[in-house]
Amino acid sequence: MTVAVSPAFDLGAYLEATRPRVEVALDASLPPEHPETLREAMRYSLLAGGKRLRPILCLAACELAGGDPAVAMSTAVALEMIHTMSLIHDDLPAMDNDDLRRGRPTNHKVYGEAVAILAGDALLTRAFEMVALRSPGVSAERLVAVIGELALASGAPGLVGGQVVDLQSEGQRVDLETLEYIHLHKTGALLRACVISGALLGGASQDLLAALRTYARGIGLAFQIIDDILDVTASSEVLGKTAGKDEAVDKTTYPKLLGLPESQQRAHQLVAEAKASLAPWQGQAQPLLALADFITSRDR
Repeated sequence: MTVAVSPAFDLGAYLEATRPRVEVALDASLPPEHPETLREAMRYSLLAGGKRLRPILCLAACELAGGDPAVAMSTAVALEMIHTMSLIHDDLPAMDNDDLRRGRPTNHKVYGEAVAILAGDALLTRAFEMVALRSPGVSAERLVAVIGELALASGAPGLVGGQVVDLQSEGQRVDLETLEYIHLHKTGALLRACVISGALLGGASQDLLAALRTYARGIGLAFQIIDDILDVTASSEVLGKTAGKDEAVDKTTYPKLLGLPESQQRAHQLVAEAKASLAPWQGQAQPLLALADFITSRDR
């Protein structure tokens, strides 16, 4: 089933209207506090820019479910905090050992490894504070459900587990099943949490939640396939991080396993399946449909 974005929907305008609200909320989430060095390190990475895809997915899913996106903003911020924590930790010498992130030195290059680790830890715990203590007007039942989603996405069943298997797979022959396990956990789990958390806050039906899980799985895998492709085809200047890093550490990627053309085809197929899952809500799901297309068309 082909589900197209309406020509009347302008994703650029949607992002231009939504991203500044996210940036304001992110800035407000880390007010002056002690120790100042820790706050600086947290803000350095959290406010470093980026697509803000994860919080925007959360807000769009909340709206699709019939909720007010404003009630999901604290959770949207929390999701970006978890994502930022994962980037800080991924860049550490013990992990991917990278010097560049979003076009500037990685956190540990500026603040040292110890503070970078603690900044990541502080962002992760602040994320749960954002949901539990800074979500006025949201029922306790919905907040508990969201906290559960965030815990699953950020722990051993999610990105931490995916990172461990990713590290263990460096220099090894990895099959497609293992590669998809890594990406569904390391990248896909948090994207799923973004979509499902927003929908839960909006009061989504069980049918919509099931459809959104299918949608999130598709865009999660597609997102990582495109990341793998860009690591091969784009420059460090365009990416804002070190290009060619996967090949340098002999990491199995979709292009390495399937080749570039088949990898691109697989990404487009996954996006088409993701969009098809939202066909019954096509009229209201324009932001999510357009964001799915954006994943395969982006250049960084």
